[in-house]
Amino acid sequence: MSLLLNLAYLVVLVIFSPWLVYKSLTTGKYRRGLWAKFTGRAFLRTNLSPCVWFHGVSVGEIHLLRQLVAGFRQQHPEWQCMISTTTDTGFEEATKRFAELPVFYWPLDFSWAVRRALGRVRPNLVVLAEGELWPNFCLAAKAMGVPVAVVNGRMSPRSARRYRWLPWLVRPLFARLDLIAAQTTDYAVNYQALGARSVHVTGSIKFDGVEGNRENPRTQELRRLLAIDHDELVWIAGSTQAPEEQIALEIYKRLKPGHPRLRLILVPRQRERFDEVAAMLRNSGLPWVRRTELSTHRSPLTTHHSPPTILVDTIGELGALWGLANVAFVGGSLNGKRGGQNMIEPAAYGAAVVFGPHVWNFMEIAARLVEAGAAIQVAGGAALEQVMRRLLNDETERKRLGAAARQFVFAQQGATERTLDLLDNLIKVRVAHAA
Repeated sequence: MSLLLNLAYLVVLVIFSPWLVYKSLTTGKYRRGLWAKFTGRAFLRTNLSPCVWFHGVSVGEIHLLRQLVAGFRQQHPEWQCMISTTTDTGFEEATKRFAELPVFYWPLDFSWAVRRALGRVRPNLVVLAEGELWPNFCLAAKAMGVPVAVVNGRMSPRSARRYRWLPWLVRPLFARLDLIAAQTTDYAVNYQALGARSVHVTGSIKFDGVEGNRENPRTQELRRLLAIDHDELVWIAGSTQAPEEQIALEIYKRLKPGHPRLRLILVPRQRERFDEVAAMLRNSGLPWVRRTELSTHRSPLTTHHSPPTILVDTIGELGALWGLANVAFVGGSLNGKRGGQNMIEPAAYGAAVVFGPHVWNFMEIAARLVEAGAAIQVAGGAALEQVMRRLLNDETERKRLGAAARQFVFAQQGATERTLDLLDNLIKVRVAHAA
């Protein structure tokens, strides 16, 4: 099977190579760590202590691993922990969040790369955050006797349908997983339908460790830097995808005359779109500034008579920025391509949370927030404008939504502890079998 998979990957690589080269030259993507990914040049571990390899695809998965890794290290101080990631932004975030741990790139799923990576790391356990299942890696781990666990697992109906296209490959792949800790019952059922065996429902780790204190140092530093007064109305459109920034800008321009103290903060999801959104702002006629143009010692925003719109062209600050929001629009939910982004962080701060119709990545969380009266789901740009107009005019409703959202989030916590218990049981079973 590995030979066929290698051949299939090579064919796909050849077909898409012109596009990959173009993206690499124009955006810088796919260059960093490419050789290490292709050859499996992971961190070379030399000690003999037991080792757990944690993997998070990008920034979001790296964030959710913080609580889990900290808990695991506390319970198992004798184990060595290692972190891998796939994207450049994930790598940067991992090196910041896990500065004291080895961080490296996840190998491409060629048999030689995954075997070499596993041979260099020599893990006793591999823990995958939310997914990133690759058949050659799972095959190699199984051959080496390394258990593989999926934590905070997500399997939306859309993803499950895609997996069912290749049942001959998918069912053995999921059957090889030693543990799946799924976020919801629906996700667990989808995993089981694909052939997974050891599936447990733990809830979402993303509820644990979220910041809910608006006075935390990072948020307050951003408030000073962006010159945001406490009596201003702040609308943050975060983790946005095209065309959500343009929609937000048009709505803001129409609402601003009726709300002179309204501020708009745009936080695009992808770094390569920062310049594109900057061009939109230049064409909008609005006063605005890029986050990277601001000094940490003195903010030029204080010189503006009317506070400008802000483009946050940095990675990793959105979590603290949500603490400034009166109203939070969670992006990736209007265009029908991304499936929504994490709405838990703004909810924990007590912002009035709004998102679009396409939230299959957070389907149950979104549905439960709406059901609890803790968030508003809109059908499109026109409905978003109506909701924004209503929320800006009704302080009581804004605060009611925010309070309900905050209460909902903190009532859901505990998934990290449940997941750690499952990992402990897996380790004990392996030790017993080895004995």
